[in-house]
Amino acid sequence: MDLSTTTALVTGANRGIGRHVAQQLLARGAAVYATARDPRSVDVPGARVLGLDITDPDSVAAAAAAAPDVSLVVNNAGISTRANLVTGDLAQVRLEMETHFFGTLNVVRAFAPALAANGGGAVANVMSALSFFSVDGATAYSAAKAAEWSLTNGIRLELAAQGTLVTGVHLAATDTAMMAGYAGPMNDPADVARTVLDGLEAGVLEVLVDEDSVRAKAGLSADPGVLYPQVLAARTAA
Repeated sequence: MDLSTTTALVTGANRGIGRHVAQQLLARGAAVYATARDPRSVDVPGARVLGLDITDPDSVAAAAAAAPDVSLVVNNAGISTRANLVTGDLAQVRLEMETHFFGTLNVVRAFAPALAANGGGAVANVMSALSFFSVDGATAYSAAKAAEWSLTNGIRLELAAQGTLVTGVHLAATDTAMMAGYAGPMNDPADVARTVLDGLEAGVLEVLVDEDSVRAKAGLSADPGVLYPQVLAARTAA
């Protein structure tokens, strides 16, 4: 798609990847609605700022009514509670799913009619390499991102008839507030944003931002014991 003629809405545009996506869209000539739960936290000169809580259907409906000219939706807003599924706070587990699955779905359902009316356009869902595997200490996040991956495949099928491109984005650790305290190598969020927008311009269905994401997806064809050797080790020890 030609981003220079696009009107985009970016969720979670107040920081991290979302802020970089909004800034780079503007640099490529797009008009941008930059959204966040607290619109006062958004600092993207040149963008129109909207309040949007993706877990609140009324907030989503209000944003859709305020932005009827949208032809690109970038679903970037997300959280990480670091909850585990079995022992974690169930409210936190539910919040992960309400945000990544139902929140993303709320936005897609609300904006799909506008995308259709404006020529089809595109949806980009920013997910994670953890869509493809789980890590102890964040299994709720992994489950929610896996659900969002399946959601992305589903809406891709449903929106194809109206000419809407649905692009799934997966990335490993990236230098944002969500990853504060992480000691390993991380992507630069500006590079991630650039890769996402290049993928949209090329019309691709999936963007695997880094080699870790490529390997994670390739690992889905392996036996689970290969992905989770610690499980086999624990069984042997028992």
